Amino acid sequence: MNKYLRLFRFGNGIMGIVGIIVGALLAAGTGMVDHWMWIVLACLLVVIFMAGGNAINDYIDREIDVTAHPERPIPKGEIKPKTARNLGYGFLLISVLISVPCAVLDIAGGWITTVMVIICAVLMLGYETVLKQRGFVGNMTIAFLTAMIFMVGGSVTGHPWDNAVFAGMAFLVNVGREVSKDIEDMDSDEGRRTLPMSIGAKRASYVACAFFVLGPVLSVYPVVAGGVSWAYYLVFAADVMFLYCAYMVPKDAHRAQKTAKYAMAVALVAFILDVIA
Repeated sequence: MNKYLRLFRFGNGIMGIVGIIVGALLAAGTGMVDHWMWIVLACLLVVIFMAGGNAINDYIDREIDVTAHPERPIPKGEIKPKTARNLGYGFLLISVLISVPCAVLDIAGGWITTVMVIICAVLMLGYETVLKQRGFVGNMTIAFLTAMIFMVGGSVTGHPWDNAVFAGMAFLVNVGREVSKDIEDMDSDEGRRTLPMSIGAKRASYVACAFFVLGPVLSVYPVVAGGVSWAYYLVFAADVMFLYCAYMVPKDAHRAQKTAKYAMAVALVAFILDVIA
């Protein structure tokens, strides 16, 4: 594989594209086709954004990767660290610049889309340079950036807040999943300030439990507010899975974080069917 494709990890970019398209569908339904140009723009933006973040990550972690990921372009000597750094910062800047016309021309969600992208760029830089080493704050940052993909997808269709509940669920359960992964990785995280390393696996598992429970609690809001179709009630199957994750974290963090991934997929299907039904 090309060294730059490995640096940018475009496989992650494809997942970002899926997130944008899903976000647009959740917000605008089949009417998303009327906004295809802005959706394509958002897909381009997210690919460039994620490529920039990955390049900066590899630059920051270049010494660690000599032993942890020797196959990556920088430790293999295929790409100079300075080149990766410049590409990373440059790509993040380009992603912000792509969003600027949204605010200037009042298109694709207007200034809201631009502000979302700027916030994400700042957080990405903060995460790679500082927050990654701050344990729980880093977990929350990654979860927030994941949730924002769906928000941006909705925003470019002119419905910036319609995905708030799903994005909120994604944020909450992803925090739980990130903490669970840190519990799972404690043996290899010696010296890192992850939440489990700071407060112990047992207490960290309680934190993960809380977030796995809060996700299902938030999913009830659309039912209480009214206006959901029969299909939305499928989300309760995902809720049961999330509650199972909360139960499992203290016993088996690996199983909990894996189950959470599948539960999020079930929740996503429920939200999509609710829009289509």
